[in-house]
Parts: sequence; C-alpha cells; structure tokens
Amino acid sequence: MAQLRVTDFFPQNKAGSSSASSRLRRKGSQPEQEPWTPAGGRKRARTESMGRGSARKRLLMAPPEGEQAAAPGPCIAPPLGPHSPSGLDKKVKDLTNVILSPGLKPETEAEGRTPAEKQETSKEKLTELRSRLDKIRALTQKARSPKGSSETGVDLKSRLKRVRLLESKIRERKGSKLGKEDLGKKDLEPSGESSENVPAYQRFHALAEDVPPALALPYKYRVLAEMFRSADTIVGMLFNRSETATFAKVKQGVQDMMRKQFEERNVGQIKTVFPESYILRQEKNVPTFRSGGPKQSDYQLTFEPVLEAGEKLSASRLMERRKVFSRNLVNIVKSHHKAFLASLSPPMAVPEDKLTRWHPRFNVDEVPDIAPAEVPQPPQVDKITSAQEVLAKARSMLTPKMEKALANLALRTAEGSCPLAPESPRPTPSAPPNTPSSSLRGVSQSLLERIRAKEAQKLQAQMTRDPQQELRLGMMGRLPEMARVLRNVFVAEKKPALTLEAACQRMLASYRSLMTPGEMEGHLRLLSELLPSWVSVLSVRKDTYIKLDKSVDLNIITERLAKRMKEEERL
Repeated sequence: MAQLRVTDFFPQNKAGSSSASSRLRRKGSQPEQEPWTPAGGRKRARTESMGRGSARKRLLMAPPEGEQAAAPGPCIAPPLGPHSPSGLDKKVKDLTNVILSPGLKPETEAEGRTPAEKQETSKEKLTELRSRLDKIRALTQKARSPKGSSETGVDLKSRLKRVRLLESKIRERKGSKLGKEDLGKKDLEPSGESSENVPAYQRFHALAEDVPPALALPYKYRVLAEMFRSADTIVGMLFNRSETATFAKVKQGVQDMMRKQFEERNVGQIKTVFPESYILRQEKNVPTFRSGGPKQSDYQLTFEPVLEAGEKLSASRLMERRKVFSRNLVNIVKSHHKAFLASLSPPMAVPEDKLTRWHPRFNVDEVPDIAPAEVPQPPQVDKITSAQEVLAKARSMLTPKMEKALANLALRTAEGSCPLAPESPRPTPSAPPNTPSSSLRGVSQSLLERIRAKEAQKLQAQMTRDPQQELRLGMMGRLPEMARVLRNVFVAEKKPALTLEAACQRMLASYRSLMTPGEMEGHLRLLSELLPSWVSVLSVRKDTYIKLDKSVDLNIITERLAKRMKEEERL
C-alpha cells in the first residue's frame, strides 16, 4: 500500500465539511459511516464538529416537516422568510430617518456632497444660529428695559426721599437714646481722622495687650513715647561728644531705629508733652560733613537737652527723662478720662491719684491726638524768586490814582465771582438727655436713679481697686470649682489627710486650666484661709499636710465662698 501525503487530505476535508453540513440540514438523515484510517481518523472527526458549528451559525430558519432539504452541495441558498429590520436597504433607512427627524440628513447624502456644497451648508447653519442669537439678545434687552422710564425715575426719586427721611428719623432716635454719653464720646473722637480709616491694630491696641488691665496708653501715644526714647538716645550721643544735634541727624537716626516717619510735627508733640526736654533753635553755619544735605549757610533746627551746667546725658538720666515723658502722657489721658466721667449720667468723680484702671466704656484708642507745639522756623529773607514778587514790589512805585483804579477793579472781579452763600440747615430739636427710652417706660425714675448710682459706685470701686486685691479676687473666683475637685480627690484617695505636694499634683491633673504647682499651692492656702473649718494646712516635722472634712455639704461651701467674694468686692 502506497504511503499517503499530507496534501491528499485537503480536498477530502473540504468535501467532508460540505457533506457534513448538508447532512445536518436534512431532518432524520444520519451521517454516513466512513472507514477509519490511521492517518485521517482524528482530522475527520474534527472536520465534522467544525461543519456542525458553522452550519448552526448560518442556519436562520428550519425547513418545514414535510419538505426535504435540497441536495447537498457547496452552495446552499438561504431559506425564504420575512425580512428583518436589519436586512432593510440603506436607502429605506435613510428615508425613514429623514421622515422621523427632518433636521438630520442621511449619511449617504452628506458623503456624496462636494466640498463646496458642504461649505455652503455650514454657512447656512451659521447664519441661522446667528439669527437665533440676535433674537435671544433682543428679547433679553426688551425684558430688562423698563417700560416707563419717566415713571420709574419719579418713583425712584420718591423712594430716595423716603429713605432719607427715615435715616434722619433714625438718627434723631439714636441721639435721644444716647444723650449725654454720645456727646462725651463724640468729644473724645479724634478730629483729624475717622475711626474707619485707622487700622484695627491701632484702634484695638489696648485690648490686644498681654498685660493685666491698668492705665494703658493709646497706640499713637506709645509710638510717640518710642520716638522720644529714640530721639533722646541720639541727642544724648551727639551731645556727649560735643556735636551739634540737628534735625536732619535726629530724623535719620529715629527712622533707622523705628522704621517710621519722623517729622517736625512729632517734635512739636514732644515739646507739648515734655516742654523741659529740649531747647530748640534755628541756627546756621552748622558744619555739615555730608554731600547732598543742607548747606552750611542754611538755617537748621538744633536740639539741646535741658541739663545742669557740665552735666552729661547718662543712661540713668535718659531713664529718668523717659519716665517723666510716660507720666505726662498718662496725665493727658487722665484729663480726657475725667471729662468722659463728667459726661456720664449720673456723673462720676474719681481722684486721679487713686485711679488704677480706666472706665470700661472709655475707649482708650479713640483719645484725640496731641496738638503739636510751635517749632522755631528759619527767619524770612527777602528774596525775589517769582514774577509775582516782582509785581508786588513794583506796586509801591505806582501813583495813588492808578492804585485806586486797580483796587476798584479787584473788588468788582471778586463780587462777580463770589457765589451766594447757601442757607445753613436749621438744627433739629433733640430730645432731652434724661428722657427714658421706650424699653424703660413705666419704670419709676427713682428706681432708675438708684440702679445707676449702684452701678456707678461699683465701677468706681473697680477703677480704684489695688492690683493685689484684683489678683486676690481672681483667685477667689476659681475657688468654688477647686473646692469640688479637692473634695473628689480626698474621696478617691480615701484618706483624711494628704501631703500638700501630692494634693497639688492631683489637683493639677484634674483642673481644667493649666497652672504651675506654686499657683495651685497658693489657691489651696487661700482656701484654707477663707474656710479654716473645712480645709486646714498643717506642718508636721518636715512635711506639710492638708486636711479636709468630707462630711460638710459642698453646696454650703460654695455659698460661703460666694458671700466672702461679695464682701471683698465691696472693699
């Protein structure tokens, strides 16, 4: 038997696949059995399985039961049946799209156009979009524009008049409510600049200080005190080495030290606060060693400190002068504070030597600025520098008739150019300051006066209180909560007495705010001083113990502390 080649199986496989697919389409027919060969058995089985899979994929509709399928062959016609939507023609699809959405055009039509036709179509779309945009803009303008401009203008004017009338009424009511207090506050406002133009760090400088409340100075006064310190340092350095202290030298040094402007106005303010600080003169022929500065023949403002004969401006003398300047600034603020207290209702009078803090309603940073004193100016020298000065000098050479004619002409020109003075608005009558507000109607005047007197007495006691007493009151305000924490510590420890150090450590761990052990010990000793029957501090040998009576009710302890605090506040 001849040996088979690989190429001999290709036509057999193709024929086998076609015969297998034709046999599957016949109903009830069985595939023919072929003889098994050792070389082609496995390939024939694989070909039959491929034929079945491809026949199932191409099969759309099974033939009727009574009919037999066509004879097997390489080409099999598809079975007849109704067309599915996927089998519609392309033109029919395009026609359907045009009918359903007229704005869209079929793809075949768009693809078959030339570039010129496409450009014309895009231009038509662009013009159509522009016309739509113009219509939308016209509609929006029509909706925004008022229908009757004249009527709207009249309506707006009437509304504006009503708003102004309401504003004037509100101001009158505010003036009647505040009364004298507003007048006192207006007097304290600075005349040069309003509070809105001043930065917040200057307006609220006294509130931002990290010091206990005392006689704090306004921000502008503190700046002036720092300027005096810097200027005094520079003047002292120049005076000690026998050099003339001019304003140019002092100005440059102060600006380098403070990074702030130093002008002649500040020199006048220093002279107002501390008149005995310097002797100011206008001198010339002062030696200058800098190019570009004032000439030696020019007049310059010089500083000379007021000292005893032969005395130098030492460091101790500088400190003394600085303290005097600060004391004078505080006295100026005290005078404004005194005027504020006199403007209150009822007025208050506090001795200045007993004053330890300002009134709570006294705004320190709104104290008016210090008026500068007159600074010596260089003498006037007749120098003709302009044509106007030449004419003024030539006027003396005119005849009397000519001078009279020029004066009449000047009067006529002034009368023609001077406008009529507008009538000054009449001041509206304000309500009396003692008139009670609407919220206090029905309350007797005597009761109001007693309440105001008590409040004034309380504020006066607060303003004249000693700083040590203020510190003691602050500690007493924290004692009720500390008493509760201390009792809980003794209950948890289950001991009648604890060392003072251990009690302080437990209290520091349990109290809500941070404290040092020394501060906590001071609070415990004050508690034992106020309530010796409840808490006692005992020294046994080298240790200090604290003992507490746990049987006493805590509410009784709190009431006692509140009563003692009221007594301390009255002092």
